[in-house]
Amino acid sequence: MAPSQSTHRAVFRDIAQIAYSEWPAYDSTPLYDRTSLAGLESDVRMVSDQWFRHDVHDSVDEFVCSVPLAYFRFGVHDRYAGSTRYEMDTLFRVFVLKESHGWSHETALIEYLNRHPSLCDQLGLETIPDQSTLWRSWNKRFTADLRETIETAARTILIKAQNAGIAVPREPERNLPPRGEGCEIHENAYWDLQTYLGLRENLAANEGARSFIYESPRDRTPLGHAHRDHLRDLSIPEIREMYRQAVDRLLGEVTETEEFFRAGIVAIDITEADPFTGDRSGHEDEILGTKENTDEYAYQWATVQLVGNVVPIVLDVRPVRRGESRKEIVEDLLDSAQDAVHVDNVLMDREFDSQHILEMLNRRGLSYVVPKRMQTSEKAQAKRLLRRDQDRYETDRKLHLGNNEWHETSLIYRRKENSEHDDHRQYSVFMTNRGCGHLTEYGYRWEIESGYKSIKRFMAATTSKDFVLRFFYFAFASLLYSIWRAVDLLVQVELTGEYEHAPVVTADNTLTLLKKETGIG
Repeated sequence: MAPSQSTHRAVFRDIAQIAYSEWPAYDSTPLYDRTSLAGLESDVRMVSDQWFRHDVHDSVDEFVCSVPLAYFRFGVHDRYAGSTRYEMDTLFRVFVLKESHGWSHETALIEYLNRHPSLCDQLGLETIPDQSTLWRSWNKRFTADLRETIETAARTILIKAQNAGIAVPREPERNLPPRGEGCEIHENAYWDLQTYLGLRENLAANEGARSFIYESPRDRTPLGHAHRDHLRDLSIPEIREMYRQAVDRLLGEVTETEEFFRAGIVAIDITEADPFTGDRSGHEDEILGTKENTDEYAYQWATVQLVGNVVPIVLDVRPVRRGESRKEIVEDLLDSAQDAVHVDNVLMDREFDSQHILEMLNRRGLSYVVPKRMQTSEKAQAKRLLRRDQDRYETDRKLHLGNNEWHETSLIYRRKENSEHDDHRQYSVFMTNRGCGHLTEYGYRWEIESGYKSIKRFMAATTSKDFVLRFFYFAFASLLYSIWRAVDLLVQVELTGEYEHAPVVTADNTLTLLKKETGIG
């Protein structure tokens, strides 16, 4: 089924309902007008992102023919003064088509158009331009900036189509090449802006970008919609790889100090964003029920963090989707952690008390401390301990793995101090494979909870349901937190020769310095 007027209307109705969109970009700010190529690039991103979400829109060629251009004024980008046979908007579409297919010569484009007469009709071509006309249009008629915009638009369309599962004519380049002196907005300006958003609580991209114009030393900075579009072109694996590279650089700095203990303890946990109150239709695999089994929903992110007497750097982050097992999540994060540092002990919350997770940790040669959810047998034992007025009890337990295989662990019952309960709930039950001596280390796990509070303080505000954008905001905030704690370690060692876990450098001081000069990520 081909695109129709009704599907076109559906696309623009969706765009109109996006609270954070500024479409079209023209006249939304004095920096842009109807001749702005940056505005045109932004609008191609916005429309293509929504276009390919509709089932009937499954062709890159059809989008090139359909992208709205009536509002854009090509005149200032046309170096021909006299009358011409082909209009600029038609040629724009023709060359976006050429770039989308990756043809290096005009001949391949002409042959393709000859084989697809209906495509010529959609492009508004009564006759197909010859090779000489196409060459002159690209090299003589178009400005250099317009040629760059055509290349950018084609790349954007391919990425948006591929992200939606649409077959594309060629593989798009997803990592932007270094930008030169002549570019309007430097690549690092995007990282500067994201850091700026993290410095201020609950600051969204639109408002933050407008303020950043006046506070940044750069001549040109991205606007909110351009910034978000830039980030949405990333993929989850790309964000995670950038994060790990940045953390490796941090670890390279702190490991030069004697106060950084290479062997350490890590905590793995899942945190939730603020409850999501909008319509999550179509996003049920990403906006999940909360861990407390309420009627609320939220995005969830998993992390692995150094804890104990070491600087609490977040070693890796990842999103949580419906259908992923806790074992998959733990294995994934542990792979990253063990690639970065030496790990001895793993601390986790009771939502990870699966015997299969514990067996996997044991086979890696790692010790663990994990609280156990109380079942009937544990409740009965806690009641016996209560009658005996016994504060602590340890016993061995075999957990069934299936196929007549078992995981051996120790259950440690510990009475809570100043408990508000007068029954078996006075006791907590922990599982460990290294004896009760490791139980005291579980107190370090609170550091990951306190870390989450700081991380959320560094997150930019958004109402977007875009999963990549949401995850990037969380990952970048985790990186800012880790940089703060690493800087605090280095400052303490330089000033006192020792490291106390309580920070002496405030987050605001550290991140204000970062705001002035960043290239992080």
